[in-house]
Amino acid sequence: MKYLIKARIEVDGIVEKPDVIGAIFGQTEGLLGEEYDLRELQDKGRIGRIQVELKTVGSRSIGEVIVPSNLDRVETALLAALLEAVDRVGPYPAKIRVEEIVDLRVEKIKKVINRAKEILQKMIHEKGVDIKEIMDQIVKDVRSAEIIKYGPEGLPAGPDVDKADTIIIVEGRADVINMLKYGYRNVIAIEGAGTKIPETVIKLSKEKTTIAFLDGDRGGDLILKELLRFADIDYIARAPPGKEVEELTGKEIAKALKNAVPVEQYLTDRERKTRLEHEKTPVQRRTHEEKKPRTEAKKEVRVHIALPQHVLEDVKKLVGTLQAKIYDKNWKLIKEVPVAKLVDEISKINKDIYTIVFDGVITQRLVDVAASKNAKIIIGARIGGLMKRPVDMHIYSFDEIK
Repeated sequence: MKYLIKARIEVDGIVEKPDVIGAIFGQTEGLLGEEYDLRELQDKGRIGRIQVELKTVGSRSIGEVIVPSNLDRVETALLAALLEAVDRVGPYPAKIRVEEIVDLRVEKIKKVINRAKEILQKMIHEKGVDIKEIMDQIVKDVRSAEIIKYGPEGLPAGPDVDKADTIIIVEGRADVINMLKYGYRNVIAIEGAGTKIPETVIKLSKEKTTIAFLDGDRGGDLILKELLRFADIDYIARAPPGKEVEELTGKEIAKALKNAVPVEQYLTDRERKTRLEHEKTPVQRRTHEEKKPRTEAKKEVRVHIALPQHVLEDVKKLVGTLQAKIYDKNWKLIKEVPVAKLVDEISKINKDIYTIVFDGVITQRLVDVAASKNAKIIIGARIGGLMKRPVDMHIYSFDEIK
């Protein structure tokens, strides 16, 4: 059994154990349909034998009702609430109140730990051993046993994913186990989904601060690309080049997470690195026919934007600063912020904005947030891989307006 429901019962009359059990079965029958009929659940082994302990106090009967449950956490809670629906035993008014639900697996782990301590003491007494090494191993083994299945997809995760304000997304089950060994309980994997991001992870990323912690290889690059497309990622951390999260030491994990960077900064740095690499490579000249339409297009863009002079000056000044400026429809400056905080700051502005100019990469996430504030123009150092563009929004790079 997974859980033990413990409840207190009070009856305004003198009754016996069979009276209580009969009342529980009788008054809950059909209440939530056949699926939660106690006799059916008992026959299938999904709940155990109901135990009742009673004592008489004056003209009343009080005691404890215990129901072993092999249901999951939600179903067990529902079963506990079902018990409280019982309001009579025989002819007497009665009240059942659930006092606690014991997780027997946690209790089992406690017994294992206590037994491990006993064994350790015996080993210490009999042999000269490395106490710290043995204790570290016990802690690691206990933590690795804490892995759970989370969400409809049954994703491997740590037990604190629901409770924590911040979650760490990794690639696979082995990564989760390794993170648990070193005390990171707010971790979840996209196990078995290839590069497809599970809906559970997408939903969590919108509710919590999210760190994508991925392998330092090509596979990690591909998964990161999909995460940035579909999930709301706040920070990015990578294992050292050529290494996987599942093989990192505790010190390496701590260092990687400490060096996690905001997603906007990560994309900007990556774009600049790519640009520098291209500048080192000879580029073939385009033919006159190829070059002409592009030149004309740039002229059309310059005419179409019609930026005020002070905004054009701001564009020049922003280059290399990693700063952003936000304007209203009258071209008045609303706010100046670091690029790393741009998305969050746009979300906080409680009025429509018109133009965003910033020294960074224009990402899909930024476009979506800006659209929610009715922005009409976005100008950035570079334009990233955008999947969709609002029809009434104009998006340009610095090169197109210089």
